[in-house]
Amino acid sequence: MKLIRDIGIDLGTANVLCYVEGRGIVLREPSVVAVDKNTGKVLQVGAAARNMLGRTPGNIVAVRPLRDGVISDYEMTEKMLEQFLKKINKFTLVKPRVIVSVPSGITEVEERAVIQAAMEAGARRVYLIEEPFAAALGAKLAISGPEGRMVVDIGGGTTEVAVISLGGIVTSSSLRLAGNRMDETIAMHLRDLLGIKIGERTAEVIKIKIGSILPFEDGRERDMIISGQDVLTEQPKEVTIQSEDVRQALQAPCEEMVIHIKETFKKTNPDLASDIIQNGILLTGGGGLLSGLDRYLSDKLEIPVWVSETALTNVVMGC
Repeated sequence: MKLIRDIGIDLGTANVLCYVEGRGIVLREPSVVAVDKNTGKVLQVGAAARNMLGRTPGNIVAVRPLRDGVISDYEMTEKMLEQFLKKINKFTLVKPRVIVSVPSGITEVEERAVIQAAMEAGARRVYLIEEPFAAALGAKLAISGPEGRMVVDIGGGTTEVAVISLGGIVTSSSLRLAGNRMDETIAMHLRDLLGIKIGERTAEVIKIKIGSILPFEDGRERDMIISGQDVLTEQPKEVTIQSEDVRQALQAPCEEMVIHIKETFKKTNPDLASDIIQNGILLTGGGGLLSGLDRYLSDKLEIPVWVSETALTNVVMGC
């Protein structure tokens, strides 16, 4: 029997990452559960379940049990975590200690839901850590000293902004707008502009492949052929889209992020604000990898912004 070690879980709206002490990151799966509506039985979780999104027969539904960074379907979250922990922990009878990342704006009720879900899924003890603090730890920011550091963590469901000093969060805020909202605005914009309906997976692929908030640094625009459904006839439709079309769609959510960061900055005391201007802002999370977002935020905030090289894994490594 193997000795099970402590487990860190980045419980994200879009993806779940698990880190096992001594083994590193052992699981990276989409936060999706496929369920038989008639029996309530869980058929698949993770990548296999995501492949069913929008393509399932009438009796099978693929659901995302987390919304805006918090649990929206308690039972499905518990079943999803249970399957993931079994996958990691299949050869041991000893229940692990688990630390789970949560948004900084989480309520006590939402905290209890996360703890309960992890306990029901097979954890011996559960600890919570705020996502921006975990991201700072994972990015190896120097946060133990008195200097102020700002972290902007853009995940799937939330944008977390935190000012950290002396090993703790001084002020933080959570905006329930992030990568998933970007995907939604891309899909809506292309429907209005080109009369084509696309699913969330296609919108995400578009964002990753040709999405940008500013013109690309090499000066070349990108294009991409996409398939979907004609809005009027509901027949299959194929169109070529330009990166400029995607950029227009992303303006509104990115502007909202800027307003949110500025509001957090207003709550920061002048000495820490001065440190942040000197040190710059750490941009992390999958949404932070949007092309040009660091330059865009730097222009709007008039503060240096740099993207972490390990943006996708900082939170789970911090856990």
